Amino acid sequence: MLLRFFLSGFVGFAVLMGAFGQLSTRMSPQDYIERYNEWAVMNMKRTGVPASITLAQGMLESGNGNSRLAKEANNHFGIKCHEWTGEKVYHHDDRRNECFRKYNSVYDSYFDHAKFLTGRSRYASLFDLEVTDYKGWARGLKKAGYATDPNYAKRLIDLIERHKLYLFDEEAEGETTWRRPADRGSSVGRHEIDPFARHEVYYNNGVRYIKVESGDTFSSIAREFDLRDWELPRYNDLAERGKATDYNYLYIEPKRKNAHPDHETHLVRENQTMFEISQIYGVRMRNLYKLNDMPDGKEPRPGDRIRLR
Repeated sequence: MLLRFFLSGFVGFAVLMGAFGQLSTRMSPQDYIERYNEWAVMNMKRTGVPASITLAQGMLESGNGNSRLAKEANNHFGIKCHEWTGEKVYHHDDRRNECFRKYNSVYDSYFDHAKFLTGRSRYASLFDLEVTDYKGWARGLKKAGYATDPNYAKRLIDLIERHKLYLFDEEAEGETTWRRPADRGSSVGRHEIDPFARHEVYYNNGVRYIKVESGDTFSSIAREFDLRDWELPRYNDLAERGKATDYNYLYIEPKRKNAHPDHETHLVRENQTMFEISQIYGVRMRNLYKLNDMPDGKEPRPGDRIRLR
């Protein structure tokens, strides 16, 4: 039987993603860290921006996700319009009615923050620092003009040390996929981000995936994303992989140990398998079995409540 990914599940997830910034209660620093640390770590692995710096900037710039800009525009990093062509909002900052970027979801804000830092030459020298050098990064951001606050670096460092955000850098240090080019004299493009020329790349639970197209094979997708033959089946929990076109979606990097904090449990529908649930939430199947004290290979029954975290 051909296994299919579930478009309705992904659409529902996208709707929830769009609502992440519209929180009804005030978040504490710890709430913020728990909610967004996985995205910060994911961006660190992908681009080399330390997770501690991303989280500290998000906490500081958005008031732990409680600021008006964060709630109305999902903008957690205070990034202004500049060359922005998307939606905009206007708020008083250094000057009255300044233009800020508006995002569809908080995740889009996190993604754009990493893109903002990696795409501007004034931040290029930061990527010569170790990813665990949060003090160097904080001072470098201030020196490069990210913020006008004279105490900006100190405030970032204080947040990182008070909440031990540096532990996220140490945890993910060996798993970064970004690379410095050999030419260290260049002021732009200091780390390589694949252009993904054929497939558009999407994110679910902070994990990259693609929509499978007619004519795709496991081998052609692996070549496009510089993967080994065994990686796609492993990333998608496929014991017998069949054909790539048997699936609507394929993850191109490992799924996560837990679902996003907004997804605590899943109510099982008729004929739904652990594989399907794993794919919908971007969670490794073996972790789902472990979280639910289920033996490997056992399938849930309709009406069961599956723990996702």
